[in-house]
Amino acid sequence: MNNKIYDVLIIGGGIIGASVAYYTAKTGLSVALLESKTVASGTSSKCDGNVLLIDKEPGFDSRMAIKSQDLIKELSVELEMEFEFRHPGSIFLCADEDELEQGYDWVDRHNKENGKDKFFKKLTKEDLRNDSKHFSDHLVGGIECTNDSTINPYMLAFSLINQARKYNFSLFEMTPVTDIQSVNHEEFKVMSNEKVFKAHKVINAAGVYSPHVGKLLDIEVPVLPRKGHILVSSRAELMGSRKIQEFGYLMTKFGKERRASKEMNDYGVALVHEATQSQNFLIGSSREFAGYDTNVNHKVIRLIAERAIEYFPAMKDMSFIRSYAGLRPWTPDSLPIISETKVPGFYIAAGHEGDGIGLSAITGLWMSQMMTGKLADDISPLSINRFKEAKV
Repeated sequence: MNNKIYDVLIIGGGIIGASVAYYTAKTGLSVALLESKTVASGTSSKCDGNVLLIDKEPGFDSRMAIKSQDLIKELSVELEMEFEFRHPGSIFLCADEDELEQGYDWVDRHNKENGKDKFFKKLTKEDLRNDSKHFSDHLVGGIECTNDSTINPYMLAFSLINQARKYNFSLFEMTPVTDIQSVNHEEFKVMSNEKVFKAHKVINAAGVYSPHVGKLLDIEVPVLPRKGHILVSSRAELMGSRKIQEFGYLMTKFGKERRASKEMNDYGVALVHEATQSQNFLIGSSREFAGYDTNVNHKVIRLIAERAIEYFPAMKDMSFIRSYAGLRPWTPDSLPIISETKVPGFYIAAGHEGDGIGLSAITGLWMSQMMTGKLADDISPLSINRFKEAKV
């Protein structure tokens, strides 16, 4: 048994757990992180590096994203290890007049929330032509967000862990949690097979596995794994340095109908294009509920390729070096859970779906403030109590 009693113990070593570890250790508390495999080996290793505002609902969702974007920009200077931070902005492409009307309305709503022309701009067909010769002629316009950035998720997770080690922080990899016991509401015993860890507070940051951790204390966490595929191209001529997505991506994210084939809609396939620092391209994406299956579905890969060629015809000649599938922690309302629970001292930081990279910094900061009793913002929209089906 490890006889040390930590102030805070975090379960899960993905980008969320790493961020919570850094910000919490930075407060001076003693922190331990338990990871069942290795740091960033799950969802955080099978995603792209989005730090986006463009796909957030105006209101609480967008304000949260802006705060996190500001923090990640600060981390690019503050952290010792670089994590390929770039700030190119992003574009949504509109395929018809109906999408363009919705896109322009999206801009108007954000400008009303955040200030006119502060982050969002409307793009015409001519604007797209001037931006890239590779866009398909059928596109009628789009929208732009200048505040969006991209990072390397692996490197950000490692950089956060590296910086946390400069404080009172301990990392335990290959340490799956097998049981949790609350002792008199003052202390927790967290078991990993024969190992026992003690802590005053515990944070469930286990992503798609957060429901399994919650069940150890009879807490129902309404998170489901949502599968997504990504293709990786070989180095090629730069088709655009910014994050480029079709406007229909919003529809697939929020479960709305859009104009696409039945197969495309069934698998939630929508164009996502991201240039990496090494000048490869990440091409996605898909969304489907398939349990914990991470096997690549070649039908989905074909659909993603077809969708990419529809928006970038030159991609028909591009070579792809690999493809992979990962799991995103989905919640019914597309917002994460950053919350206390019915068990005093037990918290949840999970359910970010495809926004975990971009919202990692604000999640870490808010959770660290909850640990010290100094939470400055009203984050009640993220409480687990908002789900009627959650037994809390």
